[in-house]
Amino acid sequence: MCGLAGWIDFERDLTEHGSTVRTMVAAMANRGPDAEAVWADRRVALGFRRLAVIDPPGGRQPMTAERDGTVRAVLAYNGEIYNFRALRGQLAARGHTFRTSSDTEVVLAAYLEWGEHCVDRFDGMFAFAVWDTGRQELLLARDRLGVKPLYYASTRRGLLFGSEVKALLAHPLVDSAVDSEGLAELLSYIATPGHAIYSGIRQVPAGHVLTVRDGGFRECAYWSLPGRAHTDDWPTTVDTVRGLLTDSVASHLVADVPLCTLLSGGLDSSAIVALAARHGQRPRTFAVDFEGHAERFRQDFWHHSPDAPHAADVAAFVGTDHEPVVLRTEDLADPVVGHAAMTAQDLPRPTPDMDRSLYLLLRAVRQHSTVALMGEVADELFGGYRSFSDENLVDSGNFPWVTMGFGVAPHGMSTGLLDRSLLEKVDVPGYSADRYAEAVREVPEVPGEDAREALLRRVGYLHMTRWLPLLLTRNDHLSMSVGLEVRVPYCDHRLVEYAFNIPWRLKRYGGEEKSPLRAALAGLLPERVLRRPKSPFPITQDPGYGQVLRDRLAELVADPHSPVRPLLDVPAARRLLAEGRPVRTTGWGERRDVEMVLQLDAWLRHYHVRLAL
Repeated sequence: MCGLAGWIDFERDLTEHGSTVRTMVAAMANRGPDAEAVWADRRVALGFRRLAVIDPPGGRQPMTAERDGTVRAVLAYNGEIYNFRALRGQLAARGHTFRTSSDTEVVLAAYLEWGEHCVDRFDGMFAFAVWDTGRQELLLARDRLGVKPLYYASTRRGLLFGSEVKALLAHPLVDSAVDSEGLAELLSYIATPGHAIYSGIRQVPAGHVLTVRDGGFRECAYWSLPGRAHTDDWPTTVDTVRGLLTDSVASHLVADVPLCTLLSGGLDSSAIVALAARHGQRPRTFAVDFEGHAERFRQDFWHHSPDAPHAADVAAFVGTDHEPVVLRTEDLADPVVGHAAMTAQDLPRPTPDMDRSLYLLLRAVRQHSTVALMGEVADELFGGYRSFSDENLVDSGNFPWVTMGFGVAPHGMSTGLLDRSLLEKVDVPGYSADRYAEAVREVPEVPGEDAREALLRRVGYLHMTRWLPLLLTRNDHLSMSVGLEVRVPYCDHRLVEYAFNIPWRLKRYGGEEKSPLRAALAGLLPERVLRRPKSPFPITQDPGYGQVLRDRLAELVADPHSPVRPLLDVPAARRLLAEGRPVRTTGWGERRDVEMVLQLDAWLRHYHVRLAL
């Protein structure tokens, strides 16, 4: 797993600008602690930071393909192609020769053989840039689900691109400006395909390729969620889910470096651990916990039980080498940790305490492993969220997570302490309504599907295309900030295509959420884990953390030079402080409102953001 950055320009000679691309790459140094390189020619400069996972000696990048001493193509590639060995055999049969054992060389050969259609043959997570010297053309490509990120910004006669926004912001042609649409996207907590919050910066959408040549560029989709009639009965559905997930986990275990699994004690991550163990590996597992959490735990709307006992049950049942990562309130409140989690994502996020917990977990894991498997995406695929079953959310006319009680006000996520006039100007409700209408128009239709099933297909589509990308981007940026590769077996596109089309009557077979997945894992997990309801990533309930938030809010309100002050509802903040108590750490609303203000302040300071509202 790595970080790439580059610059294509049809006007200037980039052989003189290799240092600029090196600066872009240096901004993402944590993504690739093992090597750094830049390749430059007249029209293009490609930079790379490498985290060696497959063929450490041979997979160096940027990688060139040559014929008769002439460079035909140059590749900078971030990701893992899990079927690269099979593709290598096909390409060898077509006359290609290989000098390494890396999947990087297979990607490059596949491009030479099939052009941009090579992406149709890749099973995995990837984002890459390949410069074709003969065609004088750049191809940018991103995997089907968007596990690996890829951002770009247009210039007068070219393009800048990189694995993270910070790589683009390191270039002198890119301004860290955010307009009202970008702020609305940020506060609504919607992942509009292609949107990247910053003005002038976009993402290559998941399942797309972008072709750049002199005169412009063309963006083209090569994959999207398909709508298909599901004709399998219940036993066949369960068997198919089990088989697809088993195959995916097996393919994700290939690595030439230490590998582990993140284990929360929920159904999704426990499934990955159990199936990994069936492939002959004694998995090493890690779980996050908080000091004193079991003693002070209180059930809330989201969390029914603490994770740690369930994770321990799975570890004992499966037989893993298990290590809880116990976090203290001082760890979560450490400003260095907060800065690292925010700058990893280049944005303020409405769940920063969760981000910091995940960052600290991943940092601890990196001391032992280079690759970690995680259980993300199962809830989106199999309908694990309440937003699939709560009638007030299923057909609310908006994105379910925007409607639900997740610290969301009418004006967006965690905005309770922001100035009302600002929020009216940004108009999150109007922006969200427009994006919702766009998303609904995309939902694939299945002939013969009744109205209820069609409605729940819509809910699933919204989660897969506008919610899941938020999680995948967070996981990528936080993990890569500590030099750890995170793999997501549930993102196997065959499993995704199958599970997305399982009708709701089977996803709730027997009245239980995620029924096909639970049935597929029968006998592989402890019964109380197999039956455990959905529980999100844990949060600390320590009042001491609430006191830290209160103290920092008080400092901010007292600072007339705070950059977030023009955005702050100062009277509302003062009323909260006047209550003389810690910020509430149970529930979501109050702590999220305070966290968002603190995050916005840190973001505006660090990135010198220019709000063009």
